[in-house]
Amino acid sequence: MAPSDSSDILRARFARQPFLMAPMAGVTDAAYRIMCRRRGAETCFTEMVSVAGIAHGSAKTWVLVEPEPEEPQICVQLFGSKPDQFAAAVVRVQGRLGAKLTSIDINMACPARKVVTKGEGSALMDAPDTAERIVSACVREASVPVTVKIRSGCRRGERTAPAFAEMLEQAGAAAIAVHGRTADQLYTGTADWSVVDEVARHVSVPVIGSGDVYSAETAAERFATSGAEAVFIARGTYGNPWIFGDARALAFEGAPVPARGSAERLAALREHLSLLHATQPFMARARSFSGWYLKGLPHAARWRGRIVRCDSYGEFMGLLDEAEADIAACEQLLAAGETVPREPEPVGTDYSHRDAR
Repeated sequence: MAPSDSSDILRARFARQPFLMAPMAGVTDAAYRIMCRRRGAETCFTEMVSVAGIAHGSAKTWVLVEPEPEEPQICVQLFGSKPDQFAAAVVRVQGRLGAKLTSIDINMACPARKVVTKGEGSALMDAPDTAERIVSACVREASVPVTVKIRSGCRRGERTAPAFAEMLEQAGAAAIAVHGRTADQLYTGTADWSVVDEVARHVSVPVIGSGDVYSAETAAERFATSGAEAVFIARGTYGNPWIFGDARALAFEGAPVPARGSAERLAALREHLSLLHATQPFMARARSFSGWYLKGLPHAARWRGRIVRCDSYGEFMGLLDEAEADIAACEQLLAAGETVPREPEPVGTDYSHRDAR
């Protein structure tokens, strides 16, 4: 597929819904993606997938790649450092996913030490020749658009993204996502969106802006005022799968972002727990996202403290039954102008009678 055709495909997709679910390692599994899709997300990415894992035929790797039947399509993000492994991975992913694959993304932004020490992720910004060969190899084999995610540079004070993005475009990248931090910043400090604008001035392909988009209001503002044609939302999805639909409604229609009450948030948590139970054999990930949905609710700290001790679906759902009743009672007290009492940590409850997985 010609790069110009690929860019046109992406522009049409972004015109419908410019707020994209960013790939997040350990977070954006199928259950997480489905929660966001049901609430307005259209373009959703896998967690980052190792091309070496695909080369070795790892079953755990393919679990990260394959979408659930409910998912109409998926964007697969690959990471590694060997052009031949990237090319082979593209062929295998396309063969496995068929029409459900809508793009391949190459991770040149991950700052994790265990990744960069192998010359992968953001380390590729220090190896432009290798980066160019990786993109060229993927484009040569791909029948879908190939995109790349980068950072503003590798070290504080560097701003290599514009020149690096120009090289990626010449190699055939159909779009470039830019996170406005250097790799050594990790996720500290504030994302600099001026580098997103600078990259957009240097390339003709669509640019996706990334960094510090924690609300629908911020997402809409970044879309309206930056040079980005689309906006990645990552940590802003924590406990807020509605953010994609809310941001689009605000940006396109001026619709105010609705408040999400405890009943809606707890119902979403119940839905998310059920989805994870249906799509994975283990429930450990629920310990993180359950706390995100509870943030700001009465006795949230108490319930988070108990969540971290849950192991099974039955335990999570039993605890949620308790939390719902407690939070409803607290809100009734608040509505009556009374004070919510601090409660001691209750003795653990046995939920072994419930279905466990």
